[in-house]
Amino acid sequence: MYAIIRAGGHQLRVSPGETVWMNRFEAQPGDAYENDQVLLVSQDDGEVQVGQPLVAGAKIQGTVVEERKAKKIIIFKRKRRKGYRKKQGHRQRHTVVKIDAIQS
Repeated sequence: MYAIIRAGGHQLRVSPGETVWMNRFEAQPGDAYENDQVLLVSQDDGEVQVGQPLVAGAKIQGTVVEERKAKKIIIFKRKRRKGYRKKQGHRQRHTVVKIDAIQS
């Protein structure tokens, strides 16, 4: 069983028991997470429910595990022959959620 959800401006495929990295939102480790923005639900027997745009009555329940930073990316800008060089790093913050159940 899996579902496609909308969270933090992205669409994510989630399954019960899976750990998912989402864009950061305000939550403490151990807090309950609930999302009713379910776009698609696929059952184990092959039955698929597609929302228009959301699946009515479907809900994802999970638990917030931690807040993490992604791997650092380097932004380097330069202009030829001018001596202009600029280096900047960025680490995106994510909230890690363990999916407990999918209700449809």
